[in-house]
This record gives sequence, structure tokens and C-alpha cells, in this order.
Amino acid sequence: PPAFQLRRYAWSAKLPLSILTDFEEFAVYDCRVKPDKSDAAATARILYLTYTDYADKWDTIAELFHKDAVLAGSLEKFAETKVKKGSEPVDEAFLRDIERWRQELAVNIARNNPALSERDINRAVQTSIDRIVFLRIAEDHDIEEYGQLKTAADSRAVQERLVQLYHKADSTYNSGLFHFEHEKGRDDAGIDDITSRLKIDDTTLRAIINKLYFPESPYAFAMIPPEVLGQVYEQFLGKVIVLNERHEATVEEKPEVRKAGGVYYTPQYIVEYITENTVGKLLADCKNPKEADTLRICDPACGSGSFLLGAYQFVLNWYAAWYDAHSPEKHPKAVWNAAPKGDTADWQLTIAEKKRILLNSFYGVDIDAQAVEVTKLSLMLKALEGESAQTLAAQRSLYKDRILPDLEGNIKCGNSLIGTDFYAGQQFSAFDEETRLKINAFDWDVEFASVMGNGGFDAVVGNPPYVRIQVMKEFVPHEVEFFKIVYASAKHRNYDIYVAFIEKVMNLLKPQGLCGFIVPNKFMQQEYGEAIRGILAKQQAVQAIVNFKDNQVFRGATTYTCLLFLCKTATAQFLYSEVAELSAFVQTKQPTAQGNINSSEISSEPWMLASKGKGALLKKLSQFPRLESFAREIFVGLQTSADKVMIVEKIGEHPDGSLLMRSAAQQREYTFEPDILKPIISGADVKRYGHPVKHQFVLFPYHIANEKVTLIPEKELKANLPLTYKYLRANRDTLAGREQGRMDTASWYGYVYLKNMSKQEYRKLCVPRLVQRIQAVYDSEGEYYLDNVDVGGITLLDESNEAYKCMLGLLNSRLLTFFLCAISTPFRGGYYSCNKQYTSQLPIPPIPNRQQLTQLVSEMLTLHENLAATTSADARKLIQRQIAGTDKRIDALVYALYGLTAEEIAIVENVS
Repeated sequence: PPAFQLRRYAWSAKLPLSILTDFEEFAVYDCRVKPDKSDAAATARILYLTYTDYADKWDTIAELFHKDAVLAGSLEKFAETKVKKGSEPVDEAFLRDIERWRQELAVNIARNNPALSERDINRAVQTSIDRIVFLRIAEDHDIEEYGQLKTAADSRAVQERLVQLYHKADSTYNSGLFHFEHEKGRDDAGIDDITSRLKIDDTTLRAIINKLYFPESPYAFAMIPPEVLGQVYEQFLGKVIVLNERHEATVEEKPEVRKAGGVYYTPQYIVEYITENTVGKLLADCKNPKEADTLRICDPACGSGSFLLGAYQFVLNWYAAWYDAHSPEKHPKAVWNAAPKGDTADWQLTIAEKKRILLNSFYGVDIDAQAVEVTKLSLMLKALEGESAQTLAAQRSLYKDRILPDLEGNIKCGNSLIGTDFYAGQQFSAFDEETRLKINAFDWDVEFASVMGNGGFDAVVGNPPYVRIQVMKEFVPHEVEFFKIVYASAKHRNYDIYVAFIEKVMNLLKPQGLCGFIVPNKFMQQEYGEAIRGILAKQQAVQAIVNFKDNQVFRGATTYTCLLFLCKTATAQFLYSEVAELSAFVQTKQPTAQGNINSSEISSEPWMLASKGKGALLKKLSQFPRLESFAREIFVGLQTSADKVMIVEKIGEHPDGSLLMRSAAQQREYTFEPDILKPIISGADVKRYGHPVKHQFVLFPYHIANEKVTLIPEKELKANLPLTYKYLRANRDTLAGREQGRMDTASWYGYVYLKNMSKQEYRKLCVPRLVQRIQAVYDSEGEYYLDNVDVGGITLLDESNEAYKCMLGLLNSRLLTFFLCAISTPFRGGYYSCNKQYTSQLPIPPIPNRQQLTQLVSEMLTLHENLAATTSADARKLIQRQIAGTDKRIDALVYALYGLTAEEIAIVENVS
């Protein structure tokens, strides 16, 4: 039926809406709903008109479908209001299908081929899926005979028939996907000597292939862009086939992926923006294809190939436009006229030219062999895009033998960060084969000798992996030690692997080369980024930064990112921009420019990047001494490693003074002796100038004397605090099991980490560690203990009440929040990290006369105390007005202490 056919095409192409009309009827379909052969014509239809409705509904039709309205985004807005239940994007559906095929093939191949290793089975399954998908797409593009896979599936000995098709494909395409025997000029490492002798049950293969054809299949493969397939495979590569001792196969998430929280593909708009601002800039300087031919483009962590695919499309567009504008008929090897006779010329790049450009300009590396094969597949499909049996026949004289290039020499499997110098001074034989394969040492000067011998790459693009050192230590401990030696950026105890990629890329670029990466923005402020900041600052390598702040780029992941553009040649200035609204950036690709930053103004210190006026103000504030020079300690709270057991909530009080508490661990009420309970506050309890209510308490089984902390002996605990001891004994298994059983000792009821325990009873300022604005309270009696996760404490060298109140007023001012937001790491919802790393950097001015600020802060403390004690709505409103007025007076006094001008105050007031 026409409706089903239309929806298949649009759904496969990832188009949200499509129109079906013969003028008499006009129907609009929500094509995000997966089509099914049994669907009625009305399924997913969101607008239906007949010709008799046109006059009355013309305004509605024009508002939605007039050319100007469509260009202004009318269809996108209409689609947003019409999302149907059951919407499932084509990429999610196809991912679910190929994951099922992988499971079925893995189980069947493992059972029927007991001699195959785990690595061989992974390769065989991946290759089988890739070949079937490639040939099925080629059928829908009318490059291969339609139905040949189904014919093979309907026969006996399906795998043998498929292998025949694969060998035929090798003679047609020359693709590494079908490489079975030695050939002169081709790398033998890519030869497949496994699949030709695989035993796979007919029923397994038949079930997979039959699901790829109409009407069983919802997919119109000719309409699925290679970019979408790349996104599917990005997720697919996050899992691996594992064999047990009985040679039975299961599919599991890769351990490193599980630790990282999953696999997240880079959105297309990011790929396009980075490509335009690297490859695009280089091509803009090229006067003709001869100059463009000199460009070499690389992704050193290519994954499924999304960046190489985007760059390849961009370059193809440039060549096509150049030839079209420069007498295309004079370049018969590069372009051909695809228009029917008599029509206006339609000049298209020849398959030979697309093949030449791909081999000439594009390179990629990934440590995952399966990812490398997927990248090759994606690039080959992109080269075939727009081709058919007819177009290829028309160009037959332009390519000598086979249609596609062998990408074995361009897209390679290896460890971009580790060369064979890894083994220097070590016994190569000390590493078993599996470890060597995991390390996968890769020498750029050898593998890409012609490129590196000519100075390096013109453009490096990509999304390097984000892997914390703690995860790396677990899975690749050998590499961690090597990185410390080779990469200055990897010497910090808590770094992320992407900083090493940033450092590495500077060695891969030509002198005029450009790099565009999407990376976490935290390197700009956090301690582990100090070395890479210093490297980039010294080389003046930053060309531009687009900071997404707390906008979430990766669907399903909480990652704070920026686009980092680097150049090998030093630049005096770089452009800093921010993205305020992600949806606006997706549509316009125009971030909000904050201003040009002088490269000489950045260093290894945390980067405070802002517009000219804001930047000058931050620089002025940075001249003042830091808070760390006034602090005796900036410390975190208690680390019990069993908060659900050790932190309890107060329910009531018994006449004998014992406390009735609720345990989060067992959701029951218990009675405790009061002496062992200490009031604890978390970030949610801290409100500016407030006095936290004592509703949560922590079990503190320790004695403190002269700042010395000792665990209460179990015998004493049992004798003097029997109620508490009974509760602890009931939770002994949980407490002893902490840290993988490390606490299963005589100290089983104590804390795992003993830092800062004696500091809890000091007079201190308490500050939440995640804030929208700084919230500080004054614990003048040292009565509260702090929750390590949510709140930190500050003690001062000057222990006077006056000093604490002045610091409280400064911390709660708008000005210090303004400064914090400039140096700290952003989080979703407008929150910023306010931990020691950032609070220690807050600028503190001299206060010649403390009395005025102390008096205002004292008034504020009293007002907040009165507000907490008042239940009258009218009285509360009056006090809140007084608080607002006092707040303004404190802010005005603080501005004066820092010597701010009216213009500088306006910057703070408009930002904070």
C-alpha cells in the first residue's frame, strides 16, 4: 500500500514527517513510528484532508507547508507537537536487529566450529553481518541483483551459497570486506581464511536474511544514510562475544564500556561543525583540486567512522562544486553527466574520482579491530551513495577493474598512543600474545610513512575516548605506566586518557595543520588538566573553543563537553564561545562568541575564559590573595563507606534521653544512646546564613582527645552502648564487606577512611560542594559533622568570630559566585562544583574595617534565625524583605572592598 511504502522510505531516512497526496486526498504521516506490513492506512497519520477541505483549511495548509514556512521550521515545530506512541527511530530498531543476529550467529558458530577461538568467532560474526548488510544495501541501490541473498537463503547449504556471493563481490568491489586470497599489491594481513570454511546452520542464516526483505522488513535500505548505520554500529561495538569453558557463546558488554557507562555516538551536527572548521578552512585556501589533493585527514580514534564519513562527504561536495564551476566537460575522469539526454546537465563525481579521493586523503586508526572494519564499511557505502547498476555501467570505462578501493592501508587497527618503543628495555617475550594484541603498539612513522615523512596530517578530527585512569589501571595497567613516561599530560594521578590524545595530536599535525576534537571541558579547570593546559599555552596552539557548559551533547550520557580547535602554528589570539541553548546551536551552528582571548593570557593555571569586559574583571579579581592563604584547612567530611547504615534520621526522643532513629539500610526504627550520635549536615541542609536543623545523625564510634581519634573498643561499645552495638551487629555483614572485604577485621564497625575526623568539631564555615550560587553557613560551636559527598568545611588561621563572619559575608556575596562560575566545572541545571580545588582559588580582599561587614553579617544571621522560627506568613514576608535589603547592602560593601567600578558591577549583576 502507498502509505506503508511512504512510511518505510521516510522512517529509514530518519525523516519525522512525510506527505502522501494525489490531490484528491492529502495525508501527513508521523514517520517516527516504525512501519509494519499489517498497518492500516490511518496508522501514524496525523493530518488528513480531502480536496473539499482545501478552501476552508487553506490558512492551516499555508502555515505548515508554504515554502517560507517550511524554511522557517514549521514542519519541525509541527512534528514536536505530534509525537505518537510507539515511535522508534530506525537506528534503534536496526541496532536491536543486528544485536539479535550477532547473538544467534555467535551461539550457532561456537557450537558448530569448536576449534575457533573467541577472537576468531568475534571476527567471523562481525564479518558475516557486515557482508550481508553491504550486499543487501547494494541490492536496494540497484547495484546488485535484487533478491540474490534471499535466493541463497531459500536454498540448501546457505553458507556455501553466501560464500559464492562473497567471492563474486570481491571480483566486483576490491573491498577488504571480501578479501580471501593473496593478491599483488594488497596486504595479506586482511585475508579472511575463516568464513569460507565456517559451519552455520541454514535455519539461522535463513531467519536473518528473510527479515531483510519486504514485507517482513520495515527497512528501505536505499534510504538509510551511511551516517545512520555508523551510529548503529557505534552502539553495536560496545559489546563482545565471550566463550565459556564449554565453548558456549554469550554476548556481553565490554568491561571498559560498562565502567564508562556505555557507548555514545557523536551527533551529526557536532561532526559537521568540527569538519567545517577544520577541513573546511583548509579547503577554503585551495584554488583547485590539485591543491586539495595534498590534504591528508585523520581520525586517531575513528570508532565507527562518523568523523571520517562527515569529512569525506564535505570533501566530495567541495570537489563536485569546483568541477561544476570550472568547465566540467574538461574533466571527464572526475565528473560525468548523469542527466538523461535532452535534460539540463547533471554533473556528478565519477566513482573513480570518489575512490581516488578516499584513498588519497583519508586515514584512521582505532584500537578495536571491529571498529576498523565498520569504518571501512561506512566509507565504502558512502562512496557508493547515489550509484546504481546503470550509473556504474555508464562509467565503466573510467575505472580499470573493481569499483571500490581496498582501505587496508588507510584505516588501520592499532593503539594511537603507544608505539613499539613501549617494549624498549622490556622483554618482548614477557608479554603473552593476548596482552600484545590488547596493547596493539602502533608506529605512526611506519604505518603512515608517506604522510608522516611529508610533515604529518593537515587535519585531525574526532572524539577521543574519555577513560579515567582508575578504569585504565584495571584493564590496561601496562599502558598506564607507559603513559606516565611518554606523555607530560598523563603524569597527574587522576587524569583522563583524552588529554594524552590532545598531546599526541600536536605531534601528528603538519606545521599549518588543524585539529578539531570534542572533549570534556573539565581539563580547562581541573587539576589533572594542568599539564595539557601548560602545553597548549606554551605552544599557543588553541585556535578556538566552543564551550557547551552544562548542555548535554551525548544522548543518554551526562558529559560536560567543549569543541577544542588547535593549530600547530602559534596563534596570538583565539576565539572563545559558549552555547547557551543547545537546540538553537543545532539549528544555526552559531555559538555565542564571548570574545577573543590573548594566547599569552592562558597558562597551566585554570583557564578563566570570558568576554573582554568580563575577562578584564576576572583578571582584576585574580590579583587578590586566594582564600587558601587565609585558611588553616579546607577539608571534606566523614567517609564511612556505608552511609545507609551509619547515617540515621531522627524520629523522636525517649524520656531517658535515648534517641529514636530511622535506618535507611533496613527502613526500620531503632533506639540509640545519644553519646555516639553526631548531627551531620549534607548540602541540602546548607542555606545561606542559616542554622541547619538537626534531623540526621551519624554513628561515630570514636573517642576524640587532643585531636587524636581512637576507635571505641568493641568490648567497651558492647558494655556502655548496648543499643548501638546491637544495631551495628545486625549490620555486621554489610560493614565488614566494605572495600571488597577489607573491613572484615576487628575494626569492622569503624570507618574506612580516617581523614579529617578530628576537624569536625572545629568552628568552621560549611559550603555545599555543588551549588547554583555559593551557600555558606557558620558553625560557630563546631557542633556539626560534615557529609563527605555533599559538603566541605573551611577553618581559618584567624579564629576570631569577626574573621569568620567577614569570610561568611564574602562567600555568600554575588561577586564570589560570579568568580566561582568562571573557574569551576559546570553541571546540569546550572550547578557548579564548589569543592576545595575551586574554593581555595576564591580571591579575598583586605578588609581595613571589619566592623561594618561583621555587623551586616550578624544582622543577616539574626534575620535567618527569626525567619526559621516564624510561622506567620505576614511576618515571614517582612523578614524576607529585610533579608533582601541586607543582602544588597552586603553586596555593595563587597564591591567596594574589591574596588569595582559601576561598569564592573553591572557585569556581575547581569551574569550572577
